[in-house]
Amino acid sequence: MGNVKSLDEIILIRTLLNDVQRRNGTVFNSRALRLTLQKLESRARAEGLGFLTKTLPKLGKAFDKALAGDTSLNAIQLGFKPLVDSKLPRFLGEFISLVLDSQGRLLPHPCANCVRIVREICYLFYKYKLPYTSEQEQQVTSKFEKTETDLSNLSTLFRELEKAVAVNTPTRRRRPGVLQVDVLREARYLLQDLFAFFDPTDIRPRHGPGVVATKQQLWGKYLWTNVSSRITDMWPLDAYFYASLTHVCDRLDTLASITTTDHSAKVILVPKDSRGPRLISCEPIDFQWIQQGLGRAVVQLVERHPLTRDNVRFTDQEPNRMGALAGSANGRYATLDLNEASDRVSLDLVRLLFPDWLVPYLEASRSHSTELPDGRIIKLHKYAPMGSSLCFPILALTIWSILTASAPDAYTRERIYVYGDDVIVPTAHAANAIEQLESFGLKVNRDKSCISGFFRESCGMDAFKGTDVTPVRLRTVWSSTPAASVYTSWIAYANSFYDRHYYSTYDYIVGELNAVYGAIPDDSMFVTCPRLRVIPHDARSPKRRWNKNLQKFEYRVFDVKSPSITKDIDGWSMLLRYFAETGASVLDPTEVDNVQQPKVLDIQGSGFSASQYTKRRTSILVRRWR
Repeated sequence: MGNVKSLDEIILIRTLLNDVQRRNGTVFNSRALRLTLQKLESRARAEGLGFLTKTLPKLGKAFDKALAGDTSLNAIQLGFKPLVDSKLPRFLGEFISLVLDSQGRLLPHPCANCVRIVREICYLFYKYKLPYTSEQEQQVTSKFEKTETDLSNLSTLFRELEKAVAVNTPTRRRRPGVLQVDVLREARYLLQDLFAFFDPTDIRPRHGPGVVATKQQLWGKYLWTNVSSRITDMWPLDAYFYASLTHVCDRLDTLASITTTDHSAKVILVPKDSRGPRLISCEPIDFQWIQQGLGRAVVQLVERHPLTRDNVRFTDQEPNRMGALAGSANGRYATLDLNEASDRVSLDLVRLLFPDWLVPYLEASRSHSTELPDGRIIKLHKYAPMGSSLCFPILALTIWSILTASAPDAYTRERIYVYGDDVIVPTAHAANAIEQLESFGLKVNRDKSCISGFFRESCGMDAFKGTDVTPVRLRTVWSSTPAASVYTSWIAYANSFYDRHYYSTYDYIVGELNAVYGAIPDDSMFVTCPRLRVIPHDARSPKRRWNKNLQKFEYRVFDVKSPSITKDIDGWSMLLRYFAETGASVLDPTEVDNVQQPKVLDIQGSGFSASQYTKRRTSILVRRWR
């Protein structure tokens, strides 16, 4: 498929349009296909890859807003030539005109299949992870700084609310009014009930998979040279940073040399999609250790507690996806999406909402400041940026508590579903929900929120009138140089096109994969590795052999392997890692012949090795018999 600078992306979308024409010939005839391809190629040559990654997605977004009934679609405003006596674009107009009227508004009986086709073309390259420019880097960093300024400006509001909430009321309001202080008071009650029996010291700390601001390598994370005094005030050093008291005693010579500096976090930019990079925070190693433990404990509480287990989730997106599908069919549910969600939960708001006895632990486990890519260090007014394992649960609980507190009745409360910044609410409550969230400094992305019409999107589900219209979104940029990420991703893309009956597109991608990687297995071979749905008739099949011991055919195929790095570390560090990553108990007695004896820990057995590490994004392809 060539490199990014070639027109192979155009060949791919041309093939997709040919598939569309074959399946929809009565609507999209050969003449319409020819004119559409001419326009596609001429604009792509004039605008470059930006036509696929920016211009077409812009049309797609305007189309979605028209589906939701927010605005009408206007071709001229989007840079497309309109149909005669119409606001609809000529490009894909054959399909759009079966969904929208000549004024760009939703028809009484729109065609859901045409909605799917238009979105398939418009969003194909929207998520393409292209290299980003220095200007895009600066835009993301400036946006991060502006959010900090916005949050600092809310301090006065939160101080006033704190004074108002401190005024005692004789009884708890069962149905809070729209007053902000009433919502806040009820939200506090909800979180107090949730955390009533939660012990923030009953945690199992561990390290996360990402890099840390203090730059320790994977194998150096279990030797402590600095632990912030803010952390040890809440989680004592001997109890949470060592495997046992014997470990502490063996480290007495180095214990006194451990410093208590409060290091800053560090933000880095990572590829996101065609729009630019994403900003992620790398936490200091001591904060990451505690954040992982506390964050996991909060998640377990929320997913088990009767108050939240049906409404707030962190591991299962399906309720939100089904809510979006149902909302698109009957209009009873609206989908809300928050903009800069993780960056707009201020520390002052967390102090107001969460129980007073819990707040000191939440504060002790967060970084006070962060280092920007240009080296500047700024104070953080948000509770935690993306990258902290506490960011996601605190964000979700903040949203849930505010929305539940402002709900007018039990029916509405039971139908609020939160997964991070993806929110499902009853449509009748949507306008009030947006107002309440924004009154506390959060920011609703109105372009991606759907509260009217028949279009909904949440947690990767795009739905229209009860039909899944989620397009295939290419993310991994094709490369003719063999790479594990390209191999697995593009096999998945090919399979998605096959499942949608775009067989020529499937064959084209498979042909390009075969040219670089050779024969690829398919589902009929039942091998446990990346595989295609079927092998095209003109493609090669992998070599096979008969395994007498297993009594089955084996195939010579590519598999993905993550190379291990073996580093010899001291025994105590190995034991600490074993306890942290396997979930084993420090004191785990076992009964043998009715006599309590200490269990022998098999640190190197059971598939776990405390001296082996796997670096992220280092997967490679290896040939194996499967």
